[in-house]
Amino acid sequence: MSIEHDAPRTLDTIAIGDVQITRVVEWHGPIAPGPEVFPDAPEPVWQRHADWLVPDFWEPRTTFFKANMQTWVLRSEGQVILVDTGLGDDKERPYATPWAHLRTGFLERLAAAGVQPEDVDIVVNTHVHADHVGWNTRLVDGQWVPTFPRARYLIPKADFTFWNPLNGHPKRGSLGGINAALGNQNMFEDSVRPVHEHGQADLWEESHRIDGNLELEAMPGHTPGTSMLSLRSGSERALFVGDLLHSPLQFVEPHAEVCLSEDAPAAVRQRNRMLERAAETRALVLPAHLPGPGAAEVRRDGATFAISHWAPFSPAR
Repeated sequence: MSIEHDAPRTLDTIAIGDVQITRVVEWHGPIAPGPEVFPDAPEPVWQRHADWLVPDFWEPRTTFFKANMQTWVLRSEGQVILVDTGLGDDKERPYATPWAHLRTGFLERLAAAGVQPEDVDIVVNTHVHADHVGWNTRLVDGQWVPTFPRARYLIPKADFTFWNPLNGHPKRGSLGGINAALGNQNMFEDSVRPVHEHGQADLWEESHRIDGNLELEAMPGHTPGTSMLSLRSGSERALFVGDLLHSPLQFVEPHAEVCLSEDAPAAVRQRNRMLERAAETRALVLPAHLPGPGAAEVRRDGATFAISHWAPFSPAR
Protein backbone atom coordinates (compact mmCIF):
# COMPACT_ATOMS: atom_id res chain seq x y z
CA MET A 1 0.00 0.00 0.00
CA SER A 2 1.37 3.43 -0.91
CA ILE A 3 0.11 6.64 0.64
CA GLU A 4 2.96 8.86 -0.42
CA HIS A 5 0.57 11.03 -2.43
CA ASP A 6 -1.37 11.86 0.75
CA ALA A 7 1.63 13.56 2.36
CA PRO A 8 2.33 17.25 1.78
CA ARG A 9 5.23 18.21 -0.46
CA THR A 10 6.36 21.16 1.64
CA LEU A 11 8.99 21.07 4.36
CA ASP A 12 8.53 23.64 7.07
CA THR A 13 11.16 25.03 9.42
CA ILE A 14 10.89 27.53 12.24
CA ALA A 15 13.25 28.58 15.03
CA ILE A 16 12.62 28.73 18.76
CA GLY A 17 15.58 30.60 20.16
CA ASP A 18 18.68 28.78 18.95
CA VAL A 19 16.82 25.57 18.14
CA GLN A 20 15.68 24.85 14.58
CA ILE A 21 12.47 22.83 14.19
CA THR A 22 11.44 21.12 10.96
CA ARG A 23 8.20 19.23 10.43
CA VAL A 24 8.44 16.09 8.28
CA VAL A 25 5.05 14.50 7.56
CA GLU A 26 4.73 10.79 6.91
CA TRP A 27 0.94 10.49 6.53
CA HIS A 28 -2.02 12.86 6.39
CA GLY A 29 -5.76 12.24 6.30
CA PRO A 30 -9.03 11.58 8.14
CA ILE A 31 -8.69 9.08 11.00
CA ALA A 32 -12.05 8.17 12.58
CA PRO A 33 -15.27 9.82 13.75
CA GLY A 34 -14.38 12.52 16.26
CA PRO A 35 -17.37 11.83 18.54
CA GLU A 36 -16.35 8.15 18.69
CA VAL A 37 -12.68 8.77 19.49
CA PHE A 38 -13.51 11.58 21.96
CA PRO A 39 -16.49 10.20 23.94
CA ASP A 40 -16.79 13.38 26.03
CA ALA A 41 -17.12 15.52 22.88
CA PRO A 42 -20.31 14.52 21.04
CA GLU A 43 -21.00 15.90 17.58
CA PRO A 44 -22.66 19.16 18.81
CA VAL A 45 -19.36 20.08 20.47
CA TRP A 46 -17.53 19.67 17.16
CA GLN A 47 -20.24 21.61 15.35
CA ARG A 48 -19.90 24.45 17.84
CA HIS A 49 -16.27 24.88 16.78
CA ALA A 50 -16.72 24.04 13.10
CA ASP A 51 -15.94 27.58 11.95
CA TRP A 52 -12.25 27.02 12.74
CA LEU A 53 -11.95 23.21 12.79
CA VAL A 54 -12.96 23.01 9.12
CA PRO A 55 -11.22 22.26 6.79
CA ASP A 56 -7.86 21.47 8.41
CA PHE A 57 -8.96 19.47 11.43
CA TRP A 58 -12.46 18.05 10.95
CA GLU A 59 -14.84 16.83 8.23
CA PRO A 60 -18.42 17.70 9.28
CA ARG A 61 -20.00 15.48 6.61
CA THR A 62 -18.33 12.29 7.87
CA THR A 63 -17.55 13.59 11.40
CA PHE A 64 -13.99 12.28 10.92
CA PHE A 65 -11.19 14.26 12.53
CA LYS A 66 -7.98 14.72 10.55
CA ALA A 67 -4.46 14.01 11.66
CA ASN A 68 -0.84 13.86 10.57
CA MET A 69 1.70 11.22 11.39
CA GLN A 70 4.81 13.33 11.57
CA THR A 71 8.26 13.74 13.04
CA TRP A 72 9.66 16.89 14.54
CA VAL A 73 13.33 17.30 13.55
CA LEU A 74 15.27 19.43 16.05
CA ARG A 75 18.74 20.84 15.58
CA SER A 76 20.05 21.80 19.00
CA GLU A 77 23.61 22.34 20.23
CA GLY A 78 25.07 20.55 17.23
CA GLN A 79 22.84 17.49 17.50
CA VAL A 80 20.03 16.19 15.26
CA ILE A 81 17.09 15.01 17.35
CA LEU A 82 13.92 13.31 16.07
CA VAL A 83 10.74 13.56 18.15
CA ASP A 84 8.55 10.52 17.41
CA THR A 85 9.02 8.30 14.39
CA GLY A 86 5.55 7.67 13.00
CA LEU A 87 4.19 4.48 11.48
CA GLY A 88 7.11 2.96 9.59
CA ASP A 89 7.19 0.83 6.47
CA ASP A 90 6.57 -2.91 6.15
CA LYS A 91 4.97 -3.31 9.58
CA GLU A 92 2.44 -6.09 10.14
CA ARG A 93 -0.57 -4.53 11.88
CA PRO A 94 -3.42 -7.08 11.66
CA TYR A 95 -5.87 -4.96 13.68
CA ALA A 96 -4.78 -1.61 12.22
CA THR A 97 -4.75 -2.56 8.55
CA PRO A 98 -4.61 1.02 7.15
CA TRP A 99 -1.16 1.24 8.74
CA ALA A 100 0.09 -2.15 7.60
CA HIS A 101 2.75 -2.76 4.92
CA LEU A 102 3.14 0.92 4.11
CA ARG A 103 5.46 2.60 1.63
CA THR A 104 5.33 6.22 2.76
CA GLY A 105 8.51 7.73 1.33
CA PHE A 106 9.34 9.04 4.80
CA LEU A 107 13.10 8.55 4.58
CA GLU A 108 13.17 10.39 1.26
CA ARG A 109 11.24 13.24 2.84
CA LEU A 110 13.62 13.23 5.79
CA ALA A 111 16.54 13.41 3.35
CA ALA A 112 14.88 16.39 1.66
CA ALA A 113 14.99 18.05 5.09
CA GLY A 114 18.75 17.49 5.08
CA VAL A 115 18.83 14.46 7.35
CA GLN A 116 20.23 11.04 6.49
CA PRO A 117 19.71 8.16 8.95
CA GLU A 118 23.36 8.26 10.03
CA ASP A 119 23.05 11.99 10.86
CA VAL A 120 20.60 11.39 13.71
CA ASP A 121 22.06 11.62 17.22
CA ILE A 122 18.94 11.15 19.35
CA VAL A 123 15.47 9.68 18.81
CA VAL A 124 12.77 10.64 21.31
CA ASN A 125 9.70 8.39 21.59
CA THR A 126 7.26 10.53 23.58
CA HIS A 127 5.47 7.26 24.35
CA VAL A 128 5.22 3.74 22.99
CA HIS A 129 2.34 3.42 20.52
CA ALA A 130 2.59 2.02 17.01
CA ASP A 131 2.21 5.46 15.39
CA HIS A 132 5.11 6.93 17.40
CA VAL A 133 7.81 4.27 17.11
CA GLY A 134 7.41 2.87 13.59
CA TRP A 135 10.55 4.32 12.03
CA ASN A 136 12.64 3.28 15.03
CA THR A 137 13.44 0.31 12.81
CA ARG A 138 13.42 -0.78 9.19
CA LEU A 139 13.40 -4.18 7.53
CA VAL A 140 16.78 -5.28 6.16
CA ASP A 141 17.23 -8.82 4.81
CA GLY A 142 14.22 -9.98 6.79
CA GLN A 143 15.44 -8.50 10.09
CA TRP A 144 14.30 -5.42 11.99
CA VAL A 145 17.30 -3.17 12.57
CA PRO A 146 17.56 0.37 13.99
CA THR A 147 16.87 2.89 11.23
CA PHE A 148 19.27 5.40 12.77
CA PRO A 149 22.51 3.51 13.35
CA ARG A 150 24.29 6.14 15.50
CA ALA A 151 21.33 7.32 17.54
CA ARG A 152 20.48 6.88 21.17
CA TYR A 153 16.77 6.07 21.47
CA LEU A 154 15.15 7.70 24.51
CA ILE A 155 12.23 5.47 25.54
CA PRO A 156 10.20 5.90 28.74
CA LYS A 157 10.97 2.93 30.95
CA ALA A 158 7.35 2.74 32.15
CA ASP A 159 6.13 2.22 28.58
CA PHE A 160 8.92 -0.21 27.72
CA THR A 161 7.77 -2.33 30.65
CA PHE A 162 4.05 -1.86 29.99
CA TRP A 163 4.18 -2.82 26.31
CA ASN A 164 6.57 -5.74 26.65
CA PRO A 165 4.15 -8.64 26.00
CA LEU A 166 6.14 -10.89 28.33
CA ASN A 167 4.96 -8.76 31.26
CA GLY A 168 1.25 -9.27 30.54
CA HIS A 169 0.01 -5.85 31.63
CA PRO A 170 -3.72 -5.40 30.83
CA LYS A 171 -4.52 -2.67 28.30
CA ARG A 172 -7.59 -0.46 28.85
CA GLY A 173 -7.50 1.81 25.80
CA SER A 174 -9.63 0.81 22.82
CA LEU A 175 -11.19 2.09 19.60
CA GLY A 176 -14.16 0.62 17.79
CA GLY A 177 -14.10 -2.38 20.10
CA ILE A 178 -10.44 -3.09 19.33
CA ASN A 179 -8.36 -3.23 22.52
CA ALA A 180 -5.12 -1.25 22.55
CA ALA A 181 -3.09 -4.46 22.80
CA LEU A 182 -4.58 -5.69 19.51
CA GLY A 183 -4.28 -2.33 17.77
CA ASN A 184 -0.59 -2.27 18.68
CA GLN A 185 0.05 -5.94 17.98
CA ASN A 186 3.67 -6.67 16.92
CA MET A 187 4.71 -3.09 17.69
CA PHE A 188 7.02 -3.91 20.60
CA GLU A 189 8.65 -6.79 18.73
CA ASP A 190 9.29 -4.95 15.46
CA SER A 191 9.89 -1.35 16.61
CA VAL A 192 11.05 -1.31 20.23
CA ARG A 193 12.80 -4.52 21.21
CA PRO A 194 15.28 -4.40 18.27
CA VAL A 195 16.75 -1.04 19.31
CA HIS A 196 17.11 -2.34 22.86
CA GLU A 197 18.78 -5.53 21.67
CA HIS A 198 21.21 -3.45 19.58
CA GLY A 199 22.21 -1.55 22.71
CA GLN A 200 20.86 1.80 21.47
CA ALA A 201 17.95 2.29 23.91
CA ASP A 202 18.15 4.53 26.96
CA LEU A 203 15.24 3.80 29.29
CA TRP A 204 14.55 6.84 31.45
CA GLU A 205 12.26 7.65 34.38
CA GLU A 206 10.75 10.87 35.79
CA SER A 207 12.93 13.27 33.75
CA HIS A 208 15.87 13.27 31.36
CA ARG A 209 17.92 16.26 30.23
CA ILE A 210 19.12 16.04 26.62
CA ASP A 211 21.09 19.28 26.45
CA GLY A 212 20.97 22.86 27.66
CA ASN A 213 17.78 23.50 25.67
CA LEU A 214 15.81 20.27 25.96
CA GLU A 215 14.42 18.21 28.82
CA LEU A 216 12.01 15.27 28.93
CA GLU A 217 9.53 14.85 31.75
CA ALA A 218 7.03 12.14 32.56
CA MET A 219 3.33 12.96 32.03
CA PRO A 220 1.65 9.55 32.58
CA GLY A 221 -1.98 9.03 31.67
CA HIS A 222 -2.42 8.36 27.97
CA THR A 223 0.10 5.58 28.55
CA PRO A 224 2.08 4.88 31.74
CA GLY A 225 5.17 6.39 30.12
CA THR A 226 3.69 9.30 28.19
CA SER A 227 6.11 12.22 28.26
CA MET A 228 6.62 15.82 27.13
CA LEU A 229 9.75 17.41 25.72
CA SER A 230 10.30 20.97 26.96
CA LEU A 231 12.37 23.42 24.93
CA ARG A 232 13.79 26.53 26.56
CA SER A 233 16.20 28.70 24.57
CA GLY A 234 16.77 32.25 25.71
CA SER A 235 13.37 33.79 26.36
CA GLU A 236 11.53 31.41 23.99
CA ARG A 237 9.65 28.24 24.91
CA ALA A 238 8.10 25.25 23.18
CA LEU A 239 6.47 22.04 24.35
CA PHE A 240 6.48 18.87 22.25
CA VAL A 241 3.50 17.17 23.82
CA GLY A 242 3.08 13.95 21.84
CA ASP A 243 -0.41 12.60 22.52
CA LEU A 244 -1.26 14.86 25.43
CA LEU A 245 -3.39 16.46 22.72
CA HIS A 246 -4.75 14.69 19.61
CA SER A 247 -6.97 17.42 18.14
CA PRO A 248 -6.96 21.20 18.51
CA LEU A 249 -10.49 20.80 19.88
CA GLN A 250 -8.73 19.83 23.12
CA PHE A 251 -7.14 23.27 23.39
CA VAL A 252 -10.59 24.69 24.09
CA GLU A 253 -12.29 21.53 25.43
CA PRO A 254 -9.46 20.06 27.52
CA HIS A 255 -11.80 17.67 29.34
CA ALA A 256 -12.34 15.71 26.11
CA GLU A 257 -10.07 12.67 26.30
CA VAL A 258 -9.56 10.01 23.64
CA CYS A 259 -10.86 6.49 24.18
CA LEU A 260 -7.34 5.20 23.48
CA SER A 261 -5.91 6.29 26.82
CA GLU A 262 -4.98 3.83 29.55
CA ASP A 263 -5.90 6.27 32.36
CA ALA A 264 -8.25 8.90 30.95
CA PRO A 265 -8.69 11.00 34.16
CA ALA A 266 -4.91 11.22 34.56
CA ALA A 267 -4.52 12.17 30.89
CA VAL A 268 -7.00 15.03 31.33
CA ARG A 269 -5.11 16.26 34.40
CA GLN A 270 -1.80 16.16 32.53
CA ARG A 271 -3.25 18.05 29.56
CA ASN A 272 -4.56 20.79 31.83
CA ARG A 273 -1.19 20.93 33.58
CA MET A 274 0.55 21.28 30.22
CA LEU A 275 -1.86 23.96 28.99
CA GLU A 276 -1.46 25.94 32.21
CA ARG A 277 2.29 25.99 31.69
CA ALA A 278 1.97 26.84 28.02
CA ALA A 279 -0.34 29.76 28.74
CA GLU A 280 1.85 31.04 31.58
CA THR A 281 5.12 30.88 29.62
CA ARG A 282 3.71 31.63 26.14
CA ALA A 283 5.20 28.35 24.93
CA LEU A 284 4.42 27.03 21.46
CA VAL A 285 2.55 23.72 21.82
CA LEU A 286 3.56 21.11 19.22
CA PRO A 287 1.42 17.95 19.42
CA ALA A 288 2.32 14.83 17.50
CA HIS A 289 -0.66 14.69 15.17
CA LEU A 290 -1.96 18.17 14.36
CA PRO A 291 -2.34 18.87 10.64
CA GLY A 292 -2.84 22.37 9.28
CA PRO A 293 -0.60 24.89 11.07
CA GLY A 294 0.64 22.05 13.27
CA ALA A 295 1.14 23.99 16.52
CA ALA A 296 -0.26 26.90 18.50
CA GLU A 297 0.19 29.23 21.43
CA VAL A 298 -2.62 29.35 23.97
CA ARG A 299 -3.90 31.75 26.61
CA ARG A 300 -6.17 31.41 29.60
CA ASP A 301 -9.87 31.97 28.77
CA GLY A 302 -11.91 31.80 31.95
CA ALA A 303 -12.06 28.19 33.12
CA THR A 304 -10.52 26.88 29.90
CA PHE A 305 -8.07 27.99 27.20
CA ALA A 306 -8.13 29.72 23.84
CA ILE A 307 -5.77 29.75 20.88
CA SER A 308 -3.70 32.93 20.74
CA HIS A 309 -2.16 32.23 17.36
CA TRP A 310 -1.11 29.38 15.13
CA ALA A 311 2.41 28.42 14.07
CA PRO A 312 3.39 29.29 10.50
CA PHE A 313 3.66 25.72 9.21
CA SER A 314 1.97 25.13 5.86
CA PRO A 315 -1.33 23.26 6.01
CA ALA A 316 -1.74 19.91 4.28
CA ARG A 317 -5.17 19.26 2.82
